Amino acid sequence: MTDIVERIVAGADNANAIGAPGRRPLSHGGLRALVRDTSAKLNALGLGRGDRVAIVLANGPEMATAFVSLAATLSTAPLNPAYRAEELEFYLSDVGAKAILVARDEAGPAVAVAERLGIAVIRLHTDPAGPAGAFALDGPSLGSAASGFATPDDVALLLHTSGTTSRPKLVPLSHANIAASARHIGATLALRPDDRCLNIMPLFHIHGLIAAVLSSLAAGGEVVCTPGFNALSFFRWLDEARPTWYTAVPTMHQAILARAARNPESVAGSRLRFIRSSSASLPPQVMAELEATFRCPVIESYGMTEAAHQMASNPLPPRPRKPGTVGIAAGPDVAIMAGDGALLGPDATGEIVVRGPNVTLGYEHNPEANQSAFAHGWFHTGDQGTIDQDGYVRVTGRLKEIINRGGEKISPREVDEVLMDHPAIAQVVTFAMPHDKLGEDVAAAIVLRDGADTSEREIRDFCAGRLADFKVPRRIVILAEIPKGATGKLQRIGLAAKLGLG
Repeated sequence: MTDIVERIVAGADNANAIGAPGRRPLSHGGLRALVRDTSAKLNALGLGRGDRVAIVLANGPEMATAFVSLAATLSTAPLNPAYRAEELEFYLSDVGAKAILVARDEAGPAVAVAERLGIAVIRLHTDPAGPAGAFALDGPSLGSAASGFATPDDVALLLHTSGTTSRPKLVPLSHANIAASARHIGATLALRPDDRCLNIMPLFHIHGLIAAVLSSLAAGGEVVCTPGFNALSFFRWLDEARPTWYTAVPTMHQAILARAARNPESVAGSRLRFIRSSSASLPPQVMAELEATFRCPVIESYGMTEAAHQMASNPLPPRPRKPGTVGIAAGPDVAIMAGDGALLGPDATGEIVVRGPNVTLGYEHNPEANQSAFAHGWFHTGDQGTIDQDGYVRVTGRLKEIINRGGEKISPREVDEVLMDHPAIAQVVTFAMPHDKLGEDVAAAIVLRDGADTSEREIRDFCAGRLADFKVPRRIVILAEIPKGATGKLQRIGLAAKLGLG
């Protein structure tokens, strides 16, 4: 067995590797056999090292095993199955897909777009009575291909950045990148073969793929793959799967907390060793409530697609966790840099930069972005922040999200944290709205707690006692739900336009 497969599927032959609600698990030995069989089948179809295959599958165990099994041989590009035809056309063309993998009965836009672009359609067959994640492939013959497994320098994973303000950038991640990140996460969380992760993250995103799936498998443990996040089903899955941890974005944690009081037996009976949060800033108030509810530490981490996910993380006890920070460097080197490339000392504000074995070598087909993002020997995250005397990183905001109110620079996250102290507020996102004289002004979208009642005036008065006047939101919008991105993250950029402000 090649080191590629050993790196990503490391458990004992009879140990559980992939699970799913209501399904019997697939063992590590079974997953290794699936990887071998899949490699032989891909080669027989004419697909091998260097070829690119887009994966358009629903969340679940087969999405996880398809990623692992295909990536061991060629380059995978997982795509959101909810994409519309025009989005699929862009992404399939941009990654240069030679084939697309879909479910056996898939008849949606992915197939039509692939056929229109001349991209081969491979279908995945599952046996409901078989173990979770087991599958077989069939598809047209595409000629001959290089045989065998990928090498550490081969591209394993192709993902696009979110592209909130510009064309999405294509990030190629090598086997060495993703293996390093899985190793870093495993070390940070002290993952063991007896750990079981409940995955509720989408598997077309770096967070779920690396933090949940790959780190679990590389540690010899198990990942239970759900159909995707559902707050109504979470506690049933908690009872059934008996996970030792789960990882999620803050909006998911907040939705879980909102239903925790209705599921006291599940909460009391859970065996969570820790809870992980990443991909967006976790309000300290939510961290405290999670820890009090589930009686375990909440580990906030800091990740990006370009770094194959994890860059920094709060450590496990007994080392201190600092709410409001994303912890210490957890794999790569992390520093704060001034605009001229000089590295800054403790508590100085600048851009967060990273370098290490998990960081991509550069975007594809984008020399302009590479020139700015990979300057001075470091990857520039686009985040503003500080590092304190103890090495803990605090993200004060995306540089593009900092609100410029007539020359006064305001961190939306600082306003978020003040608003979250209001007893009626369950969720908040502060953002810039256009202003005809100042350029930008401060606005906030808010979701109230169940049964709570307040007014825009009362909330502004609450802020006025805790923030400088220029930081107090000029507009408060109370919503039933704040618009989110495909991965469940709240998005500041573009929110003013979505809400018709300005």
